[in-house]
Amino acid sequence: IYGVGKAAENPPALAVLSHTPDGATQTIAWVGKGIVYDTGGLSIKGKTTMPGMKRDCGGAAAVLGAFKATIKQGFKDNLHAVFCLAENSVGPTATRPDDIHALYSGKTVEINNTDAEGRLVLADGVVYACKDLSADIILDMATLTGAQGISTGKYHAAVMTNSEQWEVACVRAGRSSGDLTHPLVYCPELHFSEFTSAVADMKNSVADRENAQSSCAGLFIGSHLGFDWPGVWVHVDIASPVHTGERATGFGVALLMALFGQASDDSLLNQVSPLGAPCNKSEDQMERDCKRRRLV
Repeated sequence: IYGVGKAAENPPALAVLSHTPDGATQTIAWVGKGIVYDTGGLSIKGKTTMPGMKRDCGGAAAVLGAFKATIKQGFKDNLHAVFCLAENSVGPTATRPDDIHALYSGKTVEINNTDAEGRLVLADGVVYACKDLSADIILDMATLTGAQGISTGKYHAAVMTNSEQWEVACVRAGRSSGDLTHPLVYCPELHFSEFTSAVADMKNSVADRENAQSSCAGLFIGSHLGFDWPGVWVHVDIASPVHTGERATGFGVALLMALFGQASDDSLLNQVSPLGAPCNKSEDQMERDCKRRRLV
């Protein structure tokens, strides 16, 4: 986080909001990418791709909105909102391509693209959630890759997780909340080699931009937790659905509330949670009902 934001006038920060009710049985952490502006750093964006980068804090914004709403409705488990805050600026102290950073995980990263900064701050955030907050479930949400819009389109966030149960749950929560999601390929054994470095544990950007960019970006974050980490890790890339035209949509708030509704005191959130009581409807029936509502 420091390396990404050190050239900015306002210094970077890791901020945490915590809700720790009596009787909690598990700990959940939501980690949001809060790049408050993204010039691309020294790997600077062009004149057509830099405008709109005020929205690069969309993941952190969604986490903040969902945290406030969730706590207001009553939440039975420990819940931490972790904000990875930085401005990716250009200046004399900016990170350079070829620099090597030691991340909070202890792994070293050779920077080959300063515009692949979101995964760097999120890697620190998820490891903080693991090491310092002892989270059992870690979900990171981010406007991470332009390739997300190519992978899953403008209306569906891209989801990747180390748990098949949670992958299914994310899709169902998207349908019930309206914040639609679709799974990405999760295959570290084939894709993580894209980050091979001769001088560090990994690079921060892929060697082949035509090989599942959005999946690889998510794998970078997960690798700092470790692919053998026993907890649940969910990565949600909301780069495209976070905005429509030049305006933000608030995407992600309803998704998080529905996904974790089982732990809410609100009866409606209990009902829509895909991790709560078994749904009486089959997936086919749910899909037919969804299409019927849309046609009406």
